[in-house]
Amino acid sequence: MIVRLRQPKRQISIEGVRTVNQLLDSLDMNRESFLVIRNGTLVPGDGRLDDDDTIEIRPVVSGG
Repeated sequence: MIVRLRQPKRQISIEGVRTVNQLLDSLDMNRESFLVIRNGTLVPGDGRLDDDDTIEIRPVVSGG
């Protein structure tokens, strides 16, 4: 799968089917701090990601 990261901005390729939680764990990213988006749709932590997916990982931004 193609993974587009926002901070720092880069693109990496990862092989194998995995869940969002497994992907974030493998990238040493905290699930509470990042959103995983596939085709413009937020994917939950137990959502399955396939080899042919292109996803984007964005940091959670909050403010008031």
